Amino acid sequence: MGRREVSSGVLPMEQRRHLKAKICLVGEAAVGKTSLIRRYVESQFSDAYLMTIGVKVSKKRLEIPVPGEPVASLLELSVWDVMGQPKFRELLQEAYFTGVSGIIGVADLTRPDTVTALYEWIDRVDRVTSQAPLILAGNKADLVPKEKLRTGDIEGLAQAFHAEWRITSAKTGKNVEEVFQLLGGRIVDRAVKARPMIGIARAGPPVPPAAGGAEASKTD
Repeated sequence: MGRREVSSGVLPMEQRRHLKAKICLVGEAAVGKTSLIRRYVESQFSDAYLMTIGVKVSKKRLEIPVPGEPVASLLELSVWDVMGQPKFRELLQEAYFTGVSGIIGVADLTRPDTVTALYEWIDRVDRVTSQAPLILAGNKADLVPKEKLRTGDIEGLAQAFHAEWRITSAKTGKNVEEVFQLLGGRIVDRAVKARPMIGIARAGPPVPPAAGGAEASKTD
């Protein structure tokens, strides 16, 4: 079954929406997942490779404009960096992908096989998350001369999963923030279309979050 798009519909409100979401970066080992997160969360980069053991969780707040609303939504991301060794895929499936609201699939542009491997990674997350929004990152653009850059494989992957994609470099920062902002926008858009009042402070008991989607911040 192909991934689905969710139809639009927004509710203009004066209040600022506060949402929380869990996202995962997935892909083979050494494609640059940890480096992308460090660049985005801490504005840092290191050439030293550190293998992710298990999972590392980082936090980041970003503002997401919602069409028709005067104030941007505040989205608090929990960014999960998942180890990429193939032998751990089965172990990771339930433990780390439950509750994911969005996915960044990362491939290394110098290793075409890492693009192909994303088909399996994304399929595994989809089995748990009911097709959470997906953005693809063709990483390590700084290592590929422009004249040798080939994007056909990642474009084909994006078409197969109805996803947007960007060429990124954790070293230079190229398109790193845009990738996370794109995914944040997709998450908020999906959440607002499913539940127009989500994340808005209101009287009465809180509304429980939809399964596998963004939830209202408990600090509202």
